[in-house]
Amino acid sequence: MKTLTKTLVAAALAANFVTAPFAMAEKVLRIGHDNKADMMDNPAHAFTGVFKNIVETATNGEIKVQVFPSNQLGNAKEHIQMVRDGQLQGTLSPVGPLAGYYPRIGVLDIPFAFDNNASTYQVLDGKFGQMLARDIEAEMKDVKILGFPDTGGFFSVTNSKRPIQNLEDFKGLRIRTMTLPTHQKIIQSLGAEAYPLSWGEVYSSLQTGVIDGQMNPVPTVSFAKFNEVQKYLTLTNHLFAPYTFMVNKKFHDSLTAEQQKIIADAVEIALSANRGLSRLIEASDDRGLAGLKKKMKINSLTNEQRDSMRQATQPGVITYINETHGDKGAELLELFLSEVDKANKATYLQ
Repeated sequence: MKTLTKTLVAAALAANFVTAPFAMAEKVLRIGHDNKADMMDNPAHAFTGVFKNIVETATNGEIKVQVFPSNQLGNAKEHIQMVRDGQLQGTLSPVGPLAGYYPRIGVLDIPFAFDNNASTYQVLDGKFGQMLARDIEAEMKDVKILGFPDTGGFFSVTNSKRPIQNLEDFKGLRIRTMTLPTHQKIIQSLGAEAYPLSWGEVYSSLQTGVIDGQMNPVPTVSFAKFNEVQKYLTLTNHLFAPYTFMVNKKFHDSLTAEQQKIIADAVEIALSANRGLSRLIEASDDRGLAGLKKKMKINSLTNEQRDSMRQATQPGVITYINETHGDKGAELLELFLSEVDKANKATYLQ
């Protein structure tokens, strides 16, 4: 079955290449991701759409970018393997699937670390992001990391039972997490039951009561229509889990220095669009908090409430990372915490 799947994928890619515009292009960069093909609907396609436009224009068609959204060629984990094998040249990987290839991505999962979105971008675009990218490349050996796009913002928690304001409110709740040990440890430290579950099963499990809640950014809550099966949304802002934009190393190495510069510039501009759309969706009347307020009961946490949750969750996750990910994980963690502290203290234009 796997052989047949690979054959069908290869055929689909070949057909797309033959019939696509710029068929005589010197290079074709195929990107797979797991969101819908609407640049105004989700941050992933906003990133790839802007990236595609800039690369094709700046190279005069020497590099053709083909985007395969909505898991057309497989799921997120399969996208990573296809990039490694050279069947795809790029993908935006969520942290969950990437952890299967690079477990140290869990260093990002220090709960309640960031004070605001600006801090996340400063850390991921700075020294820590550079160190993380190089470590992923050294570990996987066949990919090039080009940036860390926004998946939609900070994680919030939804549930069908009650508003969450204190640690006591988590008790007895079954909360869906990704299959990441750090995510599970966070939920357990808050006092709830962590329930690892694949993305495709989340809505039906919420609907049938198999689980009581889940955690994701606000745009995800909106487009997944969790408001239909969840009554309460708490803006915990406890995690920031970016995409990792990776391309096949051999493909990247085959580009000229000028083409690599165009790719890098396109990533920087696409990141701005991706992150800007995330904030726009959060603020929009139909898909953001304003729209969700008409359908769900929403509450924020006070600084004191967040601090109590931070104290309950951070020590266990930090200990887990130090014990599980070795010296390199400890080095990454130390830099992460240091850079987060600097970013949280920074003031815009001062």
